[in-house]
Amino acid sequence: MITKRIIPCLDVKDGRVVKGVNFKGISDVSSPVELADYYSKNGADELVFYDITASFEGRKLFTDILKEVAKTIFIPLTVGGGINTLADFDRVLKCGADKVSVNSGAIKNPQLIYDAAKKYGDQCVVLSADIKRVNGAFHVFLNGGRIDTGMDAIEWIKKGVDSGAGEIVVNSIDTDGVKKGFDLPMLRAVCDAVSVPVIASGGAGGIDDFVTLFQTLPQVDAGLAASIFHFGEVTIPALKAVLKQNGIPVRIEREF
Repeated sequence: MITKRIIPCLDVKDGRVVKGVNFKGISDVSSPVELADYYSKNGADELVFYDITASFEGRKLFTDILKEVAKTIFIPLTVGGGINTLADFDRVLKCGADKVSVNSGAIKNPQLIYDAAKKYGDQCVVLSADIKRVNGAFHVFLNGGRIDTGMDAIEWIKKGVDSGAGEIVVNSIDTDGVKKGFDLPMLRAVCDAVSVPVIASGGAGGIDDFVTLFQTLPQVDAGLAASIFHFGEVTIPALKAVLKQNGIPVRIEREF
């Protein structure tokens, strides 16, 4: 049985890890290099590094810090933020990323997904979608949740997978940072629409939320969270121990 992945997310702004609520109210947390090292040594299955203002500020992703993070960890690293061209893919992969996450750049140029998948392989291309309910419909937002594209999120994700995206990250703006649980209806709609791995992001407030996620939607491949890990509210070894007790398969290399 395929194990469920637990993935901490480093939202990086001006070289520091930050966290907000509903994509707003950003506050400082820690050094990305120190946090990455901690997670790599304490049971994380993968790590996500997002330069959260690169697209909005119209600049390229910070590569110096990314290189330091990549050198520090021994788990797969997914990197996103300001990815608009194949050259951006090449740059972050050469910095040590294993997978590249596209969001706003793919909305502006959908051909990017196809071109990147063809050059680097589907497994390298992660489509990250920031989704919010608008009049009862799931809409895709860009530039860190600032702009409503008006696009139907499920149709956009299906198009991305058809173009070659090998993995989907579903970022629920409605539940981001609220800590009241993952957005199960949104995740169910995505899982029903595609057959590639789906990562749930936004809303985790405690261990029970991960148990509920994987028991309710066993087709979800991974749970991603930030603040509950960053502030020590939940440790990954403790989380995995409870998941295992509930019959949810997880990777445990050693007893912590």
